[in-house]
Amino acid sequence: MMTATKQDTTLKVFDRWDVSGIVVEDPGLVNQINVSPRMVPSTGGQMAGSRFHKGKVFIVERLVKKVMVPGHKSKKHFKTSGYCTGKILTAYNLVKNAFEIIEAKTKENPVLVFVRAVENAAPREEIITIEYGGARYPKAVECAPQRRVDQALKYMVQGSYQKSFNSKKSSAECLAEEILNAYNLSQNSAAISKKLEVERQADSSR
Repeated sequence: MMTATKQDTTLKVFDRWDVSGIVVEDPGLVNQINVSPRMVPSTGGQMAGSRFHKGKVFIVERLVKKVMVPGHKSKKHFKTSGYCTGKILTAYNLVKNAFEIIEAKTKENPVLVFVRAVENAAPREEIITIEYGGARYPKAVECAPQRRVDQALKYMVQGSYQKSFNSKKSSAECLAEEILNAYNLSQNSAAISKKLEVERQADSSR
């Protein structure tokens, strides 16, 4: 007599990694890092134009979208790449390959590693310029939760792109290395080094 085997119906990221047990530890980012299960991290632009609804988008999808449009370093056309083509499948495969590299190196869930890396790299303070009496002065301000995540993703992607140029390493390897460095709080991470620089400037502007 044949017995039916119980199938695992848990949604897994890229159909490989379970995120049901991942908890955001930073209380300021609980509402901004969405780790609800998704098999395919793509909502088809449902949140496009919704400025304050990024927190509802799966965090891995936000990384994929940032890989598609990483922006320019210091508001200048620093470097560009064939990966910046607007093709989500290309960015999707790049992130998936980076997660596979992270899993092979750490033997841990790469989504958990990525979430911890974002928490570590998210800046808490930044500086703005105020004008008083015709003179401009820097002023330290707290960084908004949504902006904290945006800045962390931005510097991760830009740092990985910069390291992949004129290098034998692929973009996926550089992205995996950047995430691992941020996870380990290493200053070799572009996001961690930028966070420390901005917070140091904010501390001196009090």
